[in-house]
Amino acid sequence: MKTATRKLLDKALRAVHAAETLLRAGDTEFAAGRAYYAMFYAAQALLNEKGLSFRKHGGVHAAFGERFVVTKLFDPKFHRWLLDAFDKRIQADYGVEAVVTAEDVEQMLSQAKEFVEQANRHLAAR
Repeated sequence: MKTATRKLLDKALRAVHAAETLLRAGDTEFAAGRAYYAMFYAAQALLNEKGLSFRKHGGVHAAFGERFVVTKLFDPKFHRWLLDAFDKRIQADYGVEAVVTAEDVEQMLSQAKEFVEQANRHLAAR
């Protein structure tokens, strides 16, 4: 596994832990952001291992879908989770009123953990 890939996976795990800490503190908006970034970093790690990197979130989202979902390496739910989490993060970061509930973040965290675990399993099997 490439060094940068391992670092991105480690960053994904740190983002999960940060989201858990923020959620416990009642800061759902920032917890949502960290849960999204856990998935985002895991997707970046997968793409990095294929020699791909992107400057924009949309590039990562599209390439993950093309390289891992369309090819049936990953269940389509992972792509849906990534896109949904991105939308929640945007709402949380740029919305004036809190629109992300603790229940939303708990679901995002569960999905983020599964996403990161699946990325680790996939890369370990290579």
